[in-house]
Amino acid sequence: MGKARVIFRIYPKEGMLDKALEEIKGLNPMDIQEDEVAFGIKLINALFVYDAEKGGSSEIEEKLKKLDSVSEVEVQDESLM
Repeated sequence: MGKARVIFRIYPKEGMLDKALEEIKGLNPMDIQEDEVAFGIKLINALFVYDAEKGGSSEIEEKLKKLDSVSEVEVQDESLM
C-alpha cells in the first residue's frame, strides 16, 4: 500500500492559537498553516504523512484531540500518495 497523507482542520480554543501551533508541531506534521476564516478567526491546517499499512489517520486525530489547546478536529482531505 505505502504512504498516505491526511490534512486536518484544527480549531484552537479561544486565545490559544500560538499554543496550539506549538503543540501540533510536537506531533511532527509535514506542513502546518494558519487559515484566517473570518474577522480574525484563525484555524490550523496540518498535513501529516503516515504508513497506510500500519493504520489509519484516527491515531493522529486522537492525539490532536487530546491537546489542551485544541477544541475540535476534522479531516479535511485524505488520500494515498
